[in-house]
Amino acid sequence: MTEKCYLGIELGSTRIKAVLINEGFSPVAAGVFTWENRFENGLFTYSEADIKTGLQGAFASLCADVKEKFNEEIKTVKSICISAMMHGFLAFDKEMKLLTPFRTWRNVNTEKAAAILSEKLELNIPLRWSAAHLFEAVIDNEDYIAKIDHVTTLAGYVHYLLTGEKVLGIGDASGMFPIKNGEYNFEKAEIFNKILAENGFEKKLCDIFPRILSAGENAGTLSNSGAVYLDPTGILSSGIPFAPPEGDAGTGMTATNSVSINTGNISAGTSVFAMAVLETPLKQSYPEIDMVTTPDGEAVAMVHCNNCSGEIDTWVNLFSETLTKMGITPDIGKLYETFFTSANSGNADGLMSYGFLSAEPIAGITDGIEMFIKSPQNSLNLANFSKAILYSAICSLKIGMDILADEGIDLKKIYGHGGYFKSGGFGARAAANAFGVPVITGVSAGEGGAYGAALLAAYLHYNGTKLDEFLAKKVFANLNETVFEPTDDGIKEFDEYYGRFIAGLHIIRENN
Repeated sequence: MTEKCYLGIELGSTRIKAVLINEGFSPVAAGVFTWENRFENGLFTYSEADIKTGLQGAFASLCADVKEKFNEEIKTVKSICISAMMHGFLAFDKEMKLLTPFRTWRNVNTEKAAAILSEKLELNIPLRWSAAHLFEAVIDNEDYIAKIDHVTTLAGYVHYLLTGEKVLGIGDASGMFPIKNGEYNFEKAEIFNKILAENGFEKKLCDIFPRILSAGENAGTLSNSGAVYLDPTGILSSGIPFAPPEGDAGTGMTATNSVSINTGNISAGTSVFAMAVLETPLKQSYPEIDMVTTPDGEAVAMVHCNNCSGEIDTWVNLFSETLTKMGITPDIGKLYETFFTSANSGNADGLMSYGFLSAEPIAGITDGIEMFIKSPQNSLNLANFSKAILYSAICSLKIGMDILADEGIDLKKIYGHGGYFKSGGFGARAAANAFGVPVITGVSAGEGGAYGAALLAAYLHYNGTKLDEFLAKKVFANLNETVFEPTDDGIKEFDEYYGRFIAGLHIIRENN
């Protein structure tokens, strides 16, 4: 059962997941390692030791799943793809020694740099982009700046550890710096280089950023040291081909068959982001919209929010702790399912949740803050409470989605994946009503980006076919999908909640 398989590994914000798929592109086994960012010296980070332990833990978990299901070890891995949370900042010297702790997408210390770059480049450069992090470090005169020889993302760094190659998939690279014609935008890069030089940093963007590859191109092979790094037990051998490393946005699009023009998807986990593959450019630049690409270079409008399921996780963990103290061993999966399915009969009138575990630029929230508000007229039962929490999780996303709707982006359907869409269908119904578009979930809805990474690994062997054709005709042609249509009553209910959410944001800002 594990002959001729493809391996995808994604380093998400709270989980590292490894998925093995067969030649029919169906998942056969999965492994998970739970991790959490640290907040050190005012910045969100993961240590190098966290990365190594997490990767090995996820792969060991995958191997255990294979052993349990098939009573065998993994036999043949034809190719591998690494994915990770997009954006952020990893800076290295000539010996590839990390110069400062990894700065994740969650950090918002780059406000000054992002504002200057957005003005000078005449493009929206979000706070979490690698270019903003680099420029902020330069203008802050951080002591390691002169030593920088390479800057990359988490996916790019892990790929380097396993292959020795300093490359990046075009989708992930588009979250470092603007892309044009398959490369870093030359005209904007020249302006960026000038801005850096004016502030005492003489190195050029193209000399320190990773080389860009498109989906289907060979990105190296598993090295001897990489095999040991990922799998100290020796199940994996060196020489396995790698697809270009991608960001979680690209693998999310791949996992949901959403790389074709005029398709869209929502990836909802710790953060939430929506992607719309564009037929024509947007009429103008918006601070709420990122311009990125699909794994094969098509232009994409991205709405990114820092917060989604974190608040849900907080409450489920509280319920779990309560049960444990009562002497009951909780089933976490059942707790999540109960939380989501209870919301179907809930009434969120008079309740409001703001689950900003970290800053939320799109909503004007500068620091993490959580608040739950209840009016005396509303009953606080599980159904009402869970509906308020789950509605709130996608309210910030609606701010950006409404901008795309005003731009005339007419998405006929949206594919949903990630934990928000996994349990009972409530998440998909809520999203359909929030955005007024049918939301589709499939067998990969809960597998997330690791499944998309495995598909990109498989695509390495089909690079004579366009990526959208590969997905539509070979992967998703015969898979069952569930369509959740918006309803008039559902749209009205969500709009009323959203109106209260927007009206109350000033309370959060005043307490920030």
